[in-house]
Amino acid sequence: MSIIKQLGHQAKEASFDLLSLSTLEKNNFLLQLADDLLSNSDVIMQENEKDMAQAKNHDISKIMLDRLLLTKERIRAIVEGVKKVADLEDPIGQVIKGYTNLDGLKIVQKRVPLGVIAMIFESRPNVTIDAFSLAFKTNNAIILRGGKDALNTNKALVKVVRASLKSSGITEDAIQLLEDPSHALAEELMSATDYIDVLIPRGGAKLIQTVKEKAKVPVIETGIGNVHIYIDETADLDMATQIVINAKTQRPSVCNAAESLVIHEAVAERFIPQLEEAISAVHPVAFRADPVVINLFKEATLASQEDYGMEYLDYIMSVKMVSSLDQAISWINTYSSHHSEAIITQSLAAAERFQEQIDAAAVYVNASTRFTDGFVFGLGAEIGISTQKIHARGPMGLEALTSSKFYINGNGQIRN
Repeated sequence: MSIIKQLGHQAKEASFDLLSLSTLEKNNFLLQLADDLLSNSDVIMQENEKDMAQAKNHDISKIMLDRLLLTKERIRAIVEGVKKVADLEDPIGQVIKGYTNLDGLKIVQKRVPLGVIAMIFESRPNVTIDAFSLAFKTNNAIILRGGKDALNTNKALVKVVRASLKSSGITEDAIQLLEDPSHALAEELMSATDYIDVLIPRGGAKLIQTVKEKAKVPVIETGIGNVHIYIDETADLDMATQIVINAKTQRPSVCNAAESLVIHEAVAERFIPQLEEAISAVHPVAFRADPVVINLFKEATLASQEDYGMEYLDYIMSVKMVSSLDQAISWINTYSSHHSEAIITQSLAAAERFQEQIDAAAVYVNASTRFTDGFVFGLGAEIGISTQKIHARGPMGLEALTSSKFYINGNGQIRN
């Protein structure tokens, strides 16, 4: 039996065992897991140090190293996320609707687990615990395949979770880690239709595209973030400056960081020098501007066509000047990854039209796009941010990891 078939079989069996867990049992376990993660934080960080050392030898960028790094503070944040999931209302068993049909059948639609979730993600160790806690709270088993740069950290985290499960009398196979990072096994996991109910990829454009092309199991796409901020002609430019600085520089390595700036021509001459001076005091940003607006910068390079659709995950930003709100909306919808987009404006009409016509999972008015996050939205941790138009869109919390089932009760009815 191949490793994928073994993991899949064990996960499928675990998913049936997990169906019997009550809300109280799940919550008590998550609180115990939070304590166990905290008490094992030194061991987890020791393993993370091994990954950090190896990543530096692989010439990983400083921004990507920051995504990989675990500190006491970050482990505490992970622990708080687990506790938050325990506090959330349990969606499993919730009645979506109930009615009696013309045949006298009593029909109730309830939320139920998806079953077995597989997740392929890059080197962000917090995802390991976020994904498990959400899957467990919704009675799902999960198979994780993380990036090779975080292998030691992920093994340590999963070891703690499995030990906690065992000590609580719950099947350890509620969580499993594919430790071999080979592409061949990842592709086999993508094709495990006998075992996997849904696959969630979380990472960069290359990973997402590979999964879309090769997966045979159902996929929930958590897309990249080519995030735009549009500075409208009525914008408060001081507000706009602070929002752009926050959205671009506060943590550039995440998917809700701003990558593209769109500016109305009426304010470009005033806004660009103000932004350039203010943002350089926080962190230098390399602007890649269109031919019309480039001369308004002290330092900028000419943008290529590829720049406008790029998720940089770095201190780089494309810039486009437009002459109208309609042009801004058209431009953003053309290059958007459908993640998060924002308008800075004092016009209620412009704000409403922007929010209605922009095709994205989250559309902001006068706020930083950095808020697109399951925890911030009150969903607890998140398993990813869906950019698809399926049952899950935007930050994916507990409800996104459920399906539904119809329960039908009769008293002898037959269909004529």
